[in-house]
Amino acid sequence: MNPPYGRQHLLDQLDTIVSAEKDRRRALQSVADTLKTFGNYRWVGLYDLDYAAGLVRNLVWSGPGAPEYPTFPINRGLTGAVIASGRTINVGDVAADSRYLTAFGSTQSEIIVPVFANAGGGVVGTIDVESEKRDAFSAEIEGLLADCSERIRPLWLRSP
Repeated sequence: MNPPYGRQHLLDQLDTIVSAEKDRRRALQSVADTLKTFGNYRWVGLYDLDYAAGLVRNLVWSGPGAPEYPTFPINRGLTGAVIASGRTINVGDVAADSRYLTAFGSTQSEIIVPVFANAGGGVVGTIDVESEKRDAFSAEIEGLLADCSERIRPLWLRSP
């Protein structure tokens, strides 16, 4: 994917959103919209973890439609694997991965990046990006999304 602007510009934009927008939901929506535009992705969602209830909840999304599973058990799907491992999962062909929870029939690849409570802390949220192209997420994009996760972490520390 050829982003419309550079890596540092994206990270600076995320820093501005996090520091300037005081309403958490609006800030999260701006982040999802910014990530979607940056990578020309079809769909981006941000999720929150509710360990007490054992659920993952969609906070916001940017794309053609709402997620098929706005709430699901914390141990299900690719997101469940990210939570359990604390590592990004980058699936180039979702049809070949039994953990994939179908959101859109046309999704070919998906990357889910954990958002941590702090350095070395537990997973508190995720960035979920889907593409209609196979193998859409390079190692470079994976690293960039991990950097984005660090930049937007403070949004998970704010009250809803």
